[in-house]
Amino acid sequence: MDNPMPTDLGPRNGRLLVFGGPYSNLQALETLRDIADQLQIPAGNIICTGDIVGYCAQPEAAVQFVKAWGVHAIQGNVEQNIIRGEDDCGCNFAEGSRCDVLSRAWFPYAVRSLAASSVAWLGTLPLHLTFRYAGQTVAVLHGAATGIADFVFTSTPWPVKEASFAATGATVILAGHAGLPFVDERAGDYWLNAGVIGMPANDGTPRVWYLLLDDTDGLFSYSFHAFTYDNGKAHQLMRANGLPDSYAQTLLTGIWDNCEILPEAEKALQGRAITLH
Repeated sequence: MDNPMPTDLGPRNGRLLVFGGPYSNLQALETLRDIADQLQIPAGNIICTGDIVGYCAQPEAAVQFVKAWGVHAIQGNVEQNIIRGEDDCGCNFAEGSRCDVLSRAWFPYAVRSLAASSVAWLGTLPLHLTFRYAGQTVAVLHGAATGIADFVFTSTPWPVKEASFAATGATVILAGHAGLPFVDERAGDYWLNAGVIGMPANDGTPRVWYLLLDDTDGLFSYSFHAFTYDNGKAHQLMRANGLPDSYAQTLLTGIWDNCEILPEAEKALQGRAITLH
């Protein structure tokens, strides 16, 4: 694991809202906070699985927004590489690949847009969180316990996921990084990815996703929810700031520029609207 000493939040109760990957998309963050307010879920019951900073146009504003909101957040690989002063996002893209080339456009923009104080604050975020909830031991990771930038999808073999359950001792893992919402539940263990709010889920719709956990009657349950936001404004700001046009278009089309990171099973689902409950 990247850090063997996660931050323990202790026991939690009431509904929890989990989201991933704001990706510097301030408009999506603002809409999600409105949703949380409507649901009367306080900041202490809200968790971000990392990558506050990313492809979109307002990294500094996004960091300040999350900081002021007061939610629990962990570092993603983007934050980690900004803190370390690296020159790319740390996704381990193949050299010269489409994702690698595009990251060399948006990542430097993000770095130069952030105040030193914001980078310092990102450095205070833990790499992992743990807590107890509805009889479950929960771990919050970005990629996997085996690596912050490890991609885990629905189709990722269960033994790969088992390594993270074994490393954390958790029965529920809340993960991010992959960009797609999903659940894989086996033998009482749950791998839940809330998806991300900064980019659509490659399903041909502009919707983005979050996850609700519920402990009504002491029983563990979960539900996935999609929402729309002012993606037109987010798109215009990306264009105005010279960020990759293909990523700006994704905000409108819901189709990723490429599927280089995806296993074959997930590639085959591009453009199909996701249905999760």
